[in-house]
Amino acid sequence: MTDFPFRFGVNQFTTQPWSFEEDVARYAALEVDAIEICEAKLDPAHAGQQMLAAREAGLSISAVQPKIRTFFGSKMAPQPEGVEERVAAFAQSLKTLAPHAEGASFVMNTGAPPDGNMQRCLDETVHHLRRLAPLAADLGVTIAIEPLNPTSINFETAIWTVDQALDLLDAVGHASCGLCLDYWNIWQQPDCAAYIRRAGERIFVLQASDWRTPCSGMDRLVPGSGSIPLGALLHATYDAGYRGVCTLEIFSSGVPDSLYDQDLSEVVHQGRLGLMRAWSGYGKQR
Repeated sequence: MTDFPFRFGVNQFTTQPWSFEEDVARYAALEVDAIEICEAKLDPAHAGQQMLAAREAGLSISAVQPKIRTFFGSKMAPQPEGVEERVAAFAQSLKTLAPHAEGASFVMNTGAPPDGNMQRCLDETVHHLRRLAPLAADLGVTIAIEPLNPTSINFETAIWTVDQALDLLDAVGHASCGLCLDYWNIWQQPDCAAYIRRAGERIFVLQASDWRTPCSGMDRLVPGSGSIPLGALLHATYDAGYRGVCTLEIFSSGVPDSLYDQDLSEVVHQGRLGLMRAWSGYGKQR
């Protein structure tokens, strides 16, 4: 199973109970290649030093999850309420963290459409991304927009398919904006693998977990233990030309069998094995 074509990364939401420092030490001990930074875990007074410590531990910083990552309100981050305030907060995260994360992608999505007005949400998202894309480019980072699962419509997002995200990127029209591809969010889209291949070089971030009928949006599984055809999607992503980091992103809060209550080092280890098995198993089937 050594032919897995992507570097292995872990998003800090996956190990929510650990501190930032524990994440760095334990990821390094587990020979994780890359860390996806969650700004909420950083100490604002020492963020630069913390991110440097991650790199010094041998972890590349593949992506950043800003505290405010939607231009419209979201269930996960309802404050501030104003669109301009939220855009300013995202811009400030870029300015503050980008100097310590050269080449990383800052993940975002639209937020909840006001009064269900998806067109307004999309139009304004395009407008604000056109403003922020040159800033990201000047700072040496990129922005990756993430379509979310239909369970998040009107709570977190106005887009839920790969093609909707690609249409939005076409409207923005800037090379520093691309796609965050999270299999948990998009795997049920018809012809999902075909749309992944269509995305091509616009895939900036790849995230993986596994699916069961969720108790909430915070209910995900270790890769290989659920319903997602991970092998097919991983191979489609490779066919699209992506050669970056495959990041384990698991949310598991508010459920009776929460993975957060388990040995998180083993969760990370099994996540890596699950992805490798999915890749190699699908290759043998074809």
